[in-house]
Amino acid sequence: MRLCLSRFAAAFLALILGGATGSASAEPLRFSTVVIDAGHGGKDGGSAWNGLIEKKLCLDVARRVETGLKSNGLKTLMTRRTDAFVALEQRARIANRVSSSVFVSIHFNGSRKTSIAGSEVYYRSPRGKAIATSLGRSLKSGVPGATRGVFYGDYKVLRETDMPAVLVECGYLSNKREARRCADPVHRQKLADAIIRGLLAVRTK
Repeated sequence: MRLCLSRFAAAFLALILGGATGSASAEPLRFSTVVIDAGHGGKDGGSAWNGLIEKKLCLDVARRVETGLKSNGLKTLMTRRTDAFVALEQRARIANRVSSSVFVSIHFNGSRKTSIAGSEVYYRSPRGKAIATSLGRSLKSGVPGATRGVFYGDYKVLRETDMPAVLVECGYLSNKREARRCADPVHRQKLADAIIRGLLAVRTK
């Protein structure tokens, strides 16, 4: 995943700002719609490792999240439904048109240090942190593999969205063992289910 902040800078900011998983407001959030942002697309393939392309996996998980949220009575809006390039500022504009909503951007990771594995969740605002913490717990309890934590991230899609927003890194495609898991539709469904559970856990009607 490549946005506007390097992974090393994001990790450094997380340490400075106390972004590692910790207590966040347990106060439930009111929202009726989830804006689901499948990362990358079109000319922007994202990370490509071990025969996998990030943009395809992002869209697959996003569709699974959409199906699950709808079955739980929530409205959804996808920033992309096909293999199309959507600029980051356009994704934010799409989201900002929707009232009573939260924003979830779905990605997969990659690193030259191929031993790194695990999911990560990023937030920028206090209400975003509440969602990120809930998602982090759900991923840890419901998805095989490591969970690296919840971190502050100054990503453009988090900075320019008006609603509570999070960015989920579902795993490192650069790690061979994790790539094998991510290639499995059963594992991707577990990722989607964990995202759904985390959102429902923090929501109040």
